This record gives sequence, structure tokens and C-alpha cells, in this order.
Amino acid sequence: MQALVEGVRAASGWARFRGLAAALVPQRLADHLEDERARWFLWLPVMTGLGIAAYFALPAEPGLAVALAVPFAAVGLVASTRRTSLMRAAALGLLAAALGFAVAKGRTEATRAPVLDREMRRADVTGVVELIEPRPGRGERLTIRAASIAGLEAGETPTHIRVRVMTKREGLKPGDWVHLRATLRPPSPPSLPGGYDFARWAWFQGLGATGYAIHPPDIILAPASGTSLAPPARRSIELLRQGIAERIRAALPGEAGAIAVSLITGERGGITEETNDAYRDSGLIHILSISGLHMVIMAGSVYAAVRLGLALFPAIALRFPTKKWAAAAALCGAGGYLLISAPSIATLRAFLMIAIMFLAVMVDRQALAMRNVAIAALVILVVFPESLLDPGFQMSFAAVVSLIAAYETARARADEQDRGGWLRALAFFLGGIVLSTVVASLSVAPIGAYHFHRSQQYALIANLIAVPICNLIVMPAALATLLLMPLGLETWPLALMGLGIDAMTATARWVASLPGAVIHIAEIPDASFALMIAGGLWLTLWQTRWRALGLAAIAAGVMVAANGSERPDILAGRAGTLVAVRGSDARLAAAGPRSGTFELERWLEHDGDGRKPREALRTRGFRCDDAGCIAEVKGLTVAKTRHASAIAEDCAKAHIVITELPAPRDCTAPLLVLDRRALARDGTHAIYIAGDAPNGAARISRIIRIETVAARRGNRPWTERRERTKSWTRD
Repeated sequence: MQALVEGVRAASGWARFRGLAAALVPQRLADHLEDERARWFLWLPVMTGLGIAAYFALPAEPGLAVALAVPFAAVGLVASTRRTSLMRAAALGLLAAALGFAVAKGRTEATRAPVLDREMRRADVTGVVELIEPRPGRGERLTIRAASIAGLEAGETPTHIRVRVMTKREGLKPGDWVHLRATLRPPSPPSLPGGYDFARWAWFQGLGATGYAIHPPDIILAPASGTSLAPPARRSIELLRQGIAERIRAALPGEAGAIAVSLITGERGGITEETNDAYRDSGLIHILSISGLHMVIMAGSVYAAVRLGLALFPAIALRFPTKKWAAAAALCGAGGYLLISAPSIATLRAFLMIAIMFLAVMVDRQALAMRNVAIAALVILVVFPESLLDPGFQMSFAAVVSLIAAYETARARADEQDRGGWLRALAFFLGGIVLSTVVASLSVAPIGAYHFHRSQQYALIANLIAVPICNLIVMPAALATLLLMPLGLETWPLALMGLGIDAMTATARWVASLPGAVIHIAEIPDASFALMIAGGLWLTLWQTRWRALGLAAIAAGVMVAANGSERPDILAGRAGTLVAVRGSDARLAAAGPRSGTFELERWLEHDGDGRKPREALRTRGFRCDDAGCIAEVKGLTVAKTRHASAIAEDCAKAHIVITELPAPRDCTAPLLVLDRRALARDGTHAIYIAGDAPNGAARISRIIRIETVAARRGNRPWTERRERTKSWTRD
């Protein structure tokens, strides 16, 4: 009898295996795809995104002819396949990817503008102020459309520059012509290989230089030939935003006022870093930036108010489509909110999704549908293909897609059951809030870990407290503020809004202060991230049972992430002044200036190290004097040379020499020499070393590989590199 039971179990296991194997056979795959035909459209933006990702992953910029030829080749492939075949579906997917590749290339060329290629000190700048952003403490940040920069020809002058002004210029408004003297630099490259590329973001914003002003700007008269630089519509909108922000700060001063300005106009510059950190560590940072949540609340409040108002008049409510009228009013309200909220990719994305939802209501279609989300994603990817790389884009669509998939599943089960009395309905409502928070948190967790290298452990608690406050108090009060501001009555709703903001901030600080609130995560391999995203898409976009295969992909991604990626043993900053080595405790010890620690902060972040930069600088990994520093890494001596008097000795005794000086030609004994020129040219170097060498073999090269920022970025329009100079290495 026991043998019979074991035989049955073995047979059932073999049956499950055959079923899984059969799912991989093309004909069975074709059957599955046919069952999911209604969901094919949802994969259109996914395949378009794959094409965009392929474009940005290239090590060299493709020619325009190549980018245009790829879609034509895909069209030919589609035309050569049978309409109902599996190959036709695959060909259509390749066509979508090819179009994504082409639109990414087209967007790069459309945004092409001059970028500063060197640092300029005390440069005279003349231009038009487009954006004024207050900074915490003092001063402000100006975005200027540059008309001229002394020392640059017209074809070399960046279209836009962004400068920090430490002293606020009273009376300065968007649209004013200004003259200032500033130190300007090219947009910053990544702080380490594979890090965030600000220069790539700046390219698509038309931002060609950043820096700081030596003195406050002087307001000047507009030259006769330059009035077209200040578009009247944009100037009017910026003046309106500035006026709204000033009225809010006057009625609600302090931190609460700064957050109110952020939620209404999108200007976050007045929020202190301490408050930003509290919201970030508690998992509430999404509340501070205008996103789909805020747009939904604002537009939804307009929709509810208009529909309830019209319901008070039976003659209208019974004869006319008030639901559609309310949707149209909500759409107009969302459009107005978009105009005053400093339109960015995030706000445009949120508005587009809201617009599609209300347009669906106006044409008697289901408002909350996966197809609408797919349309919104497709439009954004076609118009702004670079947004695919934006964490905000990834997190918002991951959350929305996961919530709708969960809603579809819950709705199908709810239709089969009777909800019963009011207690069960209340439990269903509260359970929905908890489930929504859990689903959204789980869906964005891999993205947050990949981009920001941290995980907020108590985000669920914080969101369960703060999101209802935001939904029921803060954002409705913000809408009332905008409606009553023309009448001068904004003080009352702002007082209520301030109470809600204070409650959210208190929640953020309390949750962020809990032990273990944040876990720091080392860099996650790209393959792990790709597996988790692919698994999540497979799980949420399909509806039949084979969607469960997505869980296998997610699990594989988690396992790859758990194994981690190889971490560098030495990091040398692009100026040569900052060097970090990995000690016996597997943590980085740094030597460098104690001011301007942004670069070191990024290194620690990628390393999953929660220490502050000053702690890493105090770690006993280096022995330093006035001429330089010495460290030992896996049996190799690393010299960080600061003074010319030490260069000869370091070249003779050290295995690796890193110097902020030009290295002499006769410094050939070390295994590797990195001087100021090589580091400035190729950016931060990440050096990987093999394990300790046997006795007497220290001089044998055990450098496994060297990664540089320049090599990782490739040769792209936003990675213009200076003329190469020679560096010395020895195998």
C-alpha cells in the first residue's frame, strides 16, 4: 500500500513537470497567447520600453539612419508572417521595440543643444530668468535661458543654465532679464561607475551648465533683439506660481508652509533636508512631490463636488448626463493644477493618466482599466522616452499596474460573494486600504532598492496613518485654498491644511526614528532588477493561470540580488583628492577633504553602508601626513600622493599610486598609476583586486579589472570627453 501511494505521488509530480514543460512548447505557448488575446495590447508599451532600454544601453551612439532602418526591417518581418501565427505576435513585439529605439534616438536629436565642456570662472552671463526656486536656509536657485556668456560663441552657449545664488535678489521675477557673474561647470557625470548620470538627465532638459553666482544678479532692461527669449505664456504661469507661493508662505509660515507650497505649486526647494530625510526614511517621500495621488485627489474632489452640486437640482440631474459634466469639470481642474505645479515628467504622467480616466467616463467606458494605464504609458514613452529611466516613472506605473491587477482579482471574487451587512462592508473598505498599501509598497520595493539602495521597513505603518490624512484633510484643503485665494480667504483652508501637514510630518519623524526603520542595501545587479521587473509584469498583465510563472522570475531576481554584486576594493575620485579602500571589515575607509563629501556619500550609498561621510573619513584605513596617505589592500600598498615631494618615493615603493598631481613619466614601477589627468578624463575608477598574494608575489599584477565612469557611460551625446592623455599601467 505504501508503495502504491508513493507511486501515485511520483506520477502526479511527473504530471506537473510535463505540464510545465508543455507550457514551453511553441504550440502550447501559442494556445496560451490566444487565450490572453484581449491582453496583448498591454504589452505594447512594455516592448516599446525594451527598445528604449536597448537604445540607452548602447556603448556608442547609433546613427540616425540605423535608428530609422530598424523599424523598417521590423515592418518587413511582420509582413512576412501569417496573421494568426505565433511569429506574427513576436514580430509585432519586435516592431514595437524597434519603434521605441527610433523614438529614443529622435528625442536625443530633438533635445540636442550646446553643453559646456570646461569649467569657467567668473563668467559674465546675460539671460532671462525662467524659474526661481527657494533654497532652505538662504538664497535661491535660478534657471536662466542664456542669451550670452562671455568667452563663448553663440553656437557654444548653453540654452539653459542653473546657478545657485546665496543672497536673494528682492523683486526678481520670472521673465526678468539679468546679468550675473558665475562659476559654471558642465553637468556632473556619475560619482562612480554605474551611478546616477545627472548629465544625461540635463541633456534632455536642455540644461547645458550648472554653477554658482558670485554676486546676486542685476536686473537689466531687455535688449531689443532678445525679447523672444521670454515666452509670455510661460512667464505668466511662473508669475502666477510665484504669487501663489508667496501668499501661502505669508498665511502659513515655517516648514508647514514650505510643504504646502510643494503640494500646490510643486516647488520643494523650501523644505529642509532634515524633513526630506524624515519623509524618505519613513516611506512617505512620495507625498512631498506632486504625483498621481495628488492629481487624483484634486481632480476627484472637483468631480465629487460638481456631481453632488448638480444632484441638488433634480431638473438637471434627471435630464442631463451630469456624470459626464462632472468628468469634464474634473479634467479642467486637473489641467489647471498641472499648469501651476511646475509641469515635470512626473506631473505630466499623472495628468495624462487622469485625463484618460475622465475621458473614458465621458465616452461611457470603464475608467479604471489596465488598457488606460497602457495607453498613458505608451504616450509618455513616445513623447518622453528618457522617462523610462526615471525612478518616478517606474514606481508610479508599477504601483498603478499592481493595484489594478489586485483590484481585478478582488472584484472577480467579490462578485461571487455577498458582502452582507454594514460591518462586513466596513471591514471590506478598511481591508481595501490595507491591501492597497501593501500591494503598492511591495510593487515599488525592488525599484526603490535598485535606485536608492535603501528599504523603509515601516512604510506600511507610516502610509496607513499619513495617506488618509493627506486624502481627507490636506489635499481637499489645498483645493479650497486655490478656490478661495482670489477672494482673499485662503487663510482658513491653509490653517486646516497646516494641521494636516503637521500630523503627517509628526508621523514621518516618529516612524523614521524607530529602530531599524531603514535598511541600507548594496548595489543590486542589473540582471536581478530585470528579472524582478519582468516577473512583476508577467504576473500583473496576464490573467490566466500561467501568470504564476512571474513569481518564479521574481524569486530568481531576489536570489541573484541576495548573492550581491562584486564590490570594488579601491575607489579613486575624478579629481584625485578622494580615495577609498576596502578594509578587512569589508567597509570603505576614505582619505580626502572633509568638505564637499557628495561623492563619498554616493560611494557609501552604493556600498549599502549607512555611515555618514565623516565617519568613513575617520576610519583607520590610511596613514597620512602632509605629503599624502598610505593604505594596504589585500597585500598591495596604495599611495595617495598630495605633494610633489612624495611622488618619487611613492612611485618606488607603492603598488598603486593615485595622485592629484600630474604623474612623472618615469613613474613606471607601480602596477597602476592614476594621476589628475587620467582621473579628470575618465572619472571615478573602481579597482578590483584578487585575494592576498603568496609571499614574494606582491609585485605580480593582481588587479582583476578596472572600471571607469567614462567606459561605463560609453560614447554618447551627453558624455562628451576631453582629448585623451596617456596613463600608465603595468600588467
